[in-house]
This record gives sequence, C-alpha cells and structure tokens, in this order.
Amino acid sequence: MKLEQGQIWKKGEVYYRIVEWARMHIEYKQMKDPATKEGTFHQLSKKEFCRLLKGAELIPHIKSTTILDENDQFEEDDLLLSDEEAAFAMKSEIEAQESIH
Repeated sequence: MKLEQGQIWKKGEVYYRIVEWARMHIEYKQMKDPATKEGTFHQLSKKEFCRLLKGAELIPHIKSTTILDENDQFEEDDLLLSDEEAAFAMKSEIEAQESIH
C-alpha cells in the first residue's frame, strides 16, 4: 500500500484523509461524511495507520474534462480539487456505485 498526502480511504462508514505524511508518522482526519469536512484529527505511526486501514478502500482521484477548443475536443486532466469539491464528487460517485450493487 502506498500512502500519500491527500488520499481519502473509506472503511465501513468512516473516511480517513491523510493530512500530513511524515517520515515517522501519519496525521489524518477521521470523518463520517467527507462532504462536511467535520471530523477529528489524529496521529499514528505509519505501521499503526496501515493496521487501521486494513480492509479499507482507497477513494480514487477525480478526473476532470477540459475543452481545448470550439470543436469539442476534450482532454482529461487529473486535477487536485479543493477538499469540499473532492468530498462532494466522491460522495456522489460512492452513492452511484452503491446503488448499482
């Protein structure tokens, strides 16, 4: 498992966002709903954090399409969204996936 700052993981009904990835520890925010940004900050060693994430699902980055010109040519860019935009997009995507299953 490759941990990176900004990743959001889901385990059960809880989301974990890596706030700071340091050499010896991980600072993360634990949230019930990433769209609200409400949660609590915690710090664990990398080993403890990996144990916490066992069985969790990494929420993928959101791809965005930008128009290059008027001829409807598109290019996909992997954009960094604000926390609020990413949480809203993830919530919609997760709800869509859950309705399929």
